[in-house]
Amino acid sequence: MLTSLKRRKRTATFLALAAALTVAAPIAEARPGGGGSVGSRGSRTFNAPSATPTAPGTAAPMQRTQAQPGMTNPGMQAPQQGRRFGGGFFAGLLGAGLIGALLGAGFSGGLGGFASFLGLLLQVGLVVLLVSFAVRWFRRRSSSGQPAGAGAPYARSGLDQDQGPNPGSGGPGGAMGGGMMGGMGGARPVQQRPVQIGPNDFQSFERLLGEVQDAYSHEDKVGLRNLTTPEMAGYFEEELNANAARGVVNRIADVKLQQGDLAEAWGEGADEYATVAMRYTLKDVTVDRRTDRVVETGAPQAVELWTFVRRPGRPWILSAIQQTA
Repeated sequence: MLTSLKRRKRTATFLALAAALTVAAPIAEARPGGGGSVGSRGSRTFNAPSATPTAPGTAAPMQRTQAQPGMTNPGMQAPQQGRRFGGGFFAGLLGAGLIGALLGAGFSGGLGGFASFLGLLLQVGLVVLLVSFAVRWFRRRSSSGQPAGAGAPYARSGLDQDQGPNPGSGGPGGAMGGGMMGGMGGARPVQQRPVQIGPNDFQSFERLLGEVQDAYSHEDKVGLRNLTTPEMAGYFEEELNANAARGVVNRIADVKLQQGDLAEAWGEGADEYATVAMRYTLKDVTVDRRTDRVVETGAPQAVELWTFVRRPGRPWILSAIQQTA
């Protein structure tokens, strides 16, 4: 009798806890990016942005990125694979000549005598020398134009200042670029330049913060493609598709920037980058698509580093989101 009573009490306690967990929606990071670090920052993708008053800690490294060391802007264009020299045509030519010679055809009509044999050796040696010279020349030419890793970060300035970044003490091609690669005779570092960021740019960053969140909340995939790089749009679409498979939708509202400042800004090639630390408040909930019941509740405030990129004559778009460690 006593044992049965204890079992009933444990069962009732378990059911009460389960009911409480069902009523109270768990807290989860459901905003764009899923609370992770995703995207690309050009040649600085694997470098942590400079600390700022808004984000004084270290930025979390990228968890998902299409960047590879030496790539400048993978988020806006697909990487291209180079062709190797002498892999098909010259190998086939040399193989055909040698096999033909051994079978009696050769380069000059077979092995009819000692003179023909010497002629064959001279011709084979000449072909080998020509191919070796061509391969060495092509390798030297291709290696001289290969980009290297990211450069050193630039100093920061506040969002309320019309002030451009100054080069850091390491200069372009710092620890990952000229410092390591130069002494080893490696490729040249990516050429970077300072970029001036003004009040109009800061207004664009704040506007994009709200527009990206709004498009994500309304599952507007076309809008996200217009506001972000193809890489970021792909990540967001994956998240939205995963929500649809779960039968939920992430609703975000009342996004308001509370504080922000510039971590660094630079240019490379035709692209200009700006990484901005932003602390903002929002209403972030995940609801069931059928019943509209709240199943997850996001944090009311977030501190993130957003990287924006633009090309001449085009507006800023989102290139990466990083969390603070």
